[in-house]
Amino acid sequence: MADVLTVLFAVLAALSNATAVVLQRTAARTVPRSDAFSLRLMSHLMRRPVWLGGIVAVLCAAVFQALALSLGSLSLVQPIFVSELPFALLIAGPVLRRRLPAYGWAAIVMVAAGLALALVAAAPRGEHVHVATVRWLAAVAAALAAMMVCVVAALPRPRGKARAALFATAAAIGYGLTAALMKDASVTFARRGAVAFFATWQTYGFVVVGAIALFLLSNAMESGPLLASQPALTLGDALVSVALGLLVYEERVRTGWWLVPEGVGVLMITAGVLVLPRVESQALPEPPGPAGPRPA
Repeated sequence: MADVLTVLFAVLAALSNATAVVLQRTAARTVPRSDAFSLRLMSHLMRRPVWLGGIVAVLCAAVFQALALSLGSLSLVQPIFVSELPFALLIAGPVLRRRLPAYGWAAIVMVAAGLALALVAAAPRGEHVHVATVRWLAAVAAALAAMMVCVVAALPRPRGKARAALFATAAAIGYGLTAALMKDASVTFARRGAVAFFATWQTYGFVVVGAIALFLLSNAMESGPLLASQPALTLGDALVSVALGLLVYEERVRTGWWLVPEGVGVLMITAGVLVLPRVESQALPEPPGPAGPRPA
């Protein structure tokens, strides 16, 4: 029963995140290019009701994600967020009155089937264990360093695929770390109550890292097309989360011959995720002209 609830809450979280992606992408298209990677970017977005609606959806996703993580393993919950991309297309279609092409539906089926195959074959499992402080320090330091490398590499580049992909990769690492910290805080809340929840550093850690990841994602969306940012975000979040689950929480997945169907599932997901942004770029197209004045 716990696994069923874990999957249910994870799917609801992915659905809420997909709604946020559609709303935030719509808002990001109105941002002046001169506001890229500055506090003015957030100031501009906060005046957009559609972006605020996206934030509400993000908060709903956080609640569902916390419930899922308190019940199940990080390696089970986070890969389900791959379904966020198909959900985003299914939401964007009727909202913007655009029909999905046949290859878009095929890619959605490929992602769904690949995800199911990979998770059934891997059978992620693992009870929440006490994570030593030294292990947390190593994980947080490594993740933040990787994010910094991506940001430093992105900043000198002009708007385009490379800049968007680098910001999206940094955001993906941030979201993976956020999920790992949220799991610890969620289990603390479930087992020891609200006082312990607000007394643990992981609670404030996932809030701060999550805010940074959201800022990086906003810049990824502003910097270039979804064709570049969405695969990096979708696949990166899942891979980083699984790695943190295995290394930090000592979770386990099946090995041996099970690696064959797991690999096939991952390949199916990757193929679908590489196709779906092309469909999404049609559902949420780039503005026809400059979004605003270019930097001097």
